[in-house]
Amino acid sequence: MSKLPSFLLRDCTAWIDRVSKLGQIGDVTVPALGIKTEELRNSGMIKPREIHLGYEKLEFTVKLPGVDPQVYALFGLKPGSDTQIIVTGALVSEDGTTVNATLTLRGFFKGANGGSWKPGELGENDHSFAVHYYKMEIAGEPIIEVDDFDVVVRGQSQRGDINQALLIT
Repeated sequence: MSKLPSFLLRDCTAWIDRVSKLGQIGDVTVPALGIKTEELRNSGMIKPREIHLGYEKLEFTVKLPGVDPQVYALFGLKPGSDTQIIVTGALVSEDGTTVNATLTLRGFFKGANGGSWKPGELGENDHSFAVHYYKMEIAGEPIIEVDDFDVVVRGQSQRGDINQALLIT
C-alpha cells in the first residue's frame, strides 16, 4: 500500500432530480454523519460514559450561482415526493490512481435562500434538502448506507440484531 496521500477530492458534480448540474454548482455540503449520544453515569460507575442512542438527522446543501428554475420547482412538493440527488467526485491519489466516489441521496427540498442580487456580481442561491436515504460508494464498493431503520457498513447491518429483536426483519 502506498504511503502517499490518497483519495483526494479533485472535482465533483451533481444531478438533482436526475438533471445534470455539471458546471452549475458553486459547491455542495454533503451530509455530516453523526451519532446521537448522551452522557450516562449509573450507580456503581466511577465516571460517566457516552452511550450511542442512534444517529443525527442528515442534511444536504448546495450553492448555485444561478437562479435555477428546475431546482426551485422542487420546493413545496407534497410529502412522499422525495427528490433524488447524486453527487459524484473524482478521488485522485498521489500515486496517479483515480477512482469515483458516488453519494446517492433521497429526501425533500426544505429551504431556498436566494441571497442578494447585485448588478455585476454573481448571485448565490443556497438550497437545503432533508435527507432520508444516504449511500456512499467508492470505486464501486458500497461503504455506508443509511435509512430511517438501519445503517449498513460495508454490507453489514449495524442494527440487524435490534431489528430482529423488534421482529421487523
